[in-house]
Amino acid sequence: MLKAATIVLLLLLLFPACKNAQRGNDNVIARPVNTAHLKNTPLPIDASLLEEAPKNVQAFYAANGTTTLWTDKADRLALQEAINDIVTDGLMPSDYNIAYLKEFEALTAISEEECMRYDILMTESFGKLASHLFKGKLKPSGVYYDWALSPKKIEVNTLLTEALKDHSIKEVVARCRPRHVIYGSLRESLAYLNNLPDDKDIPQIKITKSVTLNDSTATVGIIKQRLAYWGDLDASASAGTIYDKATSKAVKKFQERHGIVADGSVNNRTADALNFSRNARKEQVIANLERWRWFPYDFGEKAIVVNIPNYRLAVVENNKDTVATYNVVVGKADRRSPVLHSVLSGLVLNPTWTVPPTYLRKDLTPAAIKDTAHFAHLNMKIYRGDKEIPVAEWDSLKPDHYVYVQSPGSHNSLGQIKFNFRNGFSVYLHDTNHREYFKKPYRALSSGCVRVQDPLKLAGYVLDKEDAGWTKEKLDELLATTDTQNVGLKKTTHVHQLYWTAWMDKGGLQFRNDIYSLDKMLYDKLRSQR
Repeated sequence: MLKAATIVLLLLLLFPACKNAQRGNDNVIARPVNTAHLKNTPLPIDASLLEEAPKNVQAFYAANGTTTLWTDKADRLALQEAINDIVTDGLMPSDYNIAYLKEFEALTAISEEECMRYDILMTESFGKLASHLFKGKLKPSGVYYDWALSPKKIEVNTLLTEALKDHSIKEVVARCRPRHVIYGSLRESLAYLNNLPDDKDIPQIKITKSVTLNDSTATVGIIKQRLAYWGDLDASASAGTIYDKATSKAVKKFQERHGIVADGSVNNRTADALNFSRNARKEQVIANLERWRWFPYDFGEKAIVVNIPNYRLAVVENNKDTVATYNVVVGKADRRSPVLHSVLSGLVLNPTWTVPPTYLRKDLTPAAIKDTAHFAHLNMKIYRGDKEIPVAEWDSLKPDHYVYVQSPGSHNSLGQIKFNFRNGFSVYLHDTNHREYFKKPYRALSSGCVRVQDPLKLAGYVLDKEDAGWTKEKLDELLATTDTQNVGLKKTTHVHQLYWTAWMDKGGLQFRNDIYSLDKMLYDKLRSQR
């Protein structure tokens, strides 16, 4: 056996650099051993490290031998790329541990325990990312009280098993995004807004009266700047302070993109829309992206889709073909039309109308207290239990002790036809006796139900699929009797009442008034919760 002195002498002869370094500095710096290969090596995971992990993560490792599984560097880097890419979805990479993942991957001197922690962190990050893309970062019930969509389900462990087996991390993550065309267009919208220059130096538009053709004021110059910024007016035409034809045409284009009556003049509504900052529009798009992640993955073979802020109903087939559109009236801001999914259960011809609690409290009772003749004016009957009572016996101090039913007829609030579908809000689609409302640009005017402008045409579409010999003539004949009749439906027609205030189509970026103030509330929660 070599003595210690002999070993030292041998090391000095074999490594003269060390010898020279020792002469200049008695403190020799030990170089860490490179153990990066451990990240590529299956290691048995200490059970104690999984105790604080989510249950789905524990189940994933239990099903896979409780060893490290992210042993392919390409998979680890692909996960980082997928996380970085979710900025296009309005989500934040920091929510998915991106900084820690990069630090772990950069380590060359890494312990086995650190490798285990790194592996668990990647599994948690993948699951969180896939889940958020598929069904949203937030729970709708934690944001809105009137949101009745069935929760979407995702098997993240099944997806991760596939992704690691096939080395298809990015592809599997991409599949979790909503497949609707509108979701893809919103991602494009966000990218477009991110690429726009800062608009903080463009002044706000302030008007006291509408700006119209041939007006010449300093305000016109600001209007042109904002129109050019949003791409509705060519930059070469943005000079000067005269409200010329080119400016009027650009305003019409802008108004069409914002659901405003396109008259070419700048009124308060148009000025407010022009004054929206780029960042405010980005927040709006990000809120809409999250809501789309909540929406149904599949609208169904045949569907009635209502976009509440756009006051429009579309009949959609096979998730993509719009076969008809209708103007609608939706709930007021204090009586919101709920977001929901259901299926048409039947039609009611010449319906009666039973007064709902909100209308009773806010409208019927105050009017009847002033003058009980209001009941007769509405052709309204009052019931206590099953017994009709005279108006003279009505107790104004206990209005909620009665049931109020409006008889069928031209005066009926539901009009000639009602479309029933099960829901927890007592709402439905229906005709109306106030058809003049459809001419108004602002149509959040109902007590929560959705009024359809041409309900008989919509009924014809629904009944045409029923194989029951329905014709327009037969429908007209039944309506003419003024008798209430229920028509059951056998074929499935889905009903989706949804809420989106931003999208992109062939007309460019589209924005609508956030009539229920849902966008800012959602954006703030998205950014405040991890």
